[in-house]
Amino acid sequence: MDRTEPGVLFVCVRNSGKSQLAAALMRHRAGTSVRVYSAGTEPGQELNPESVASLAEWGIPVPGEHPKPISPELLRTVDLIVVLGRAAVVEPKPGIPIRTWDTPEPSEHGIGGIARMRLIRDDIDARVRGLLDELRAQD
Repeated sequence: MDRTEPGVLFVCVRNSGKSQLAAALMRHRAGTSVRVYSAGTEPGQELNPESVASLAEWGIPVPGEHPKPISPELLRTVDLIVVLGRAAVVEPKPGIPIRTWDTPEPSEHGIGGIARMRLIRDDIDARVRGLLDELRAQD
C-alpha cells in the first residue's frame, strides 16, 4: 500500500479523554494530511463527557468515537505513537518511534470539572499544533 500521509496513534490509559482530545484536535487541524488514530492501554467504556464538551466548545465533534484497544492491525498502520500522560505505558515497536507528552494534570492543583478539561485541551492543542508543523516540514 502506497501511503503518503503520516499515521499518528495517540494513546492514553482509558482512551476516553486525553488521547481522544489529541486525535480530534489533530483531525481538526490536519484534515486529510495526517491519518489519525487513538487507543488505550486499558480502554474504558465511554468517552469522558467533559472531554467531549471541551471539544464542542470549539465546534469539534467526535461522532462515532469510543474507547478502543491498541491492536496489532492498528500498529501496522502508524508511523508514530504519542503517549499522553504518565500512566500509559506502550511497549516499543520496531520501526515506530514513541513520544511521551507529559501532560499536566490540573486536578493535582485542585482544578476540576470543565475548567480542568479546558486546561488539558489547550495544552494538548498546542502540542498537536507543534507536531503538525513538524510533520508538514518533513514533506
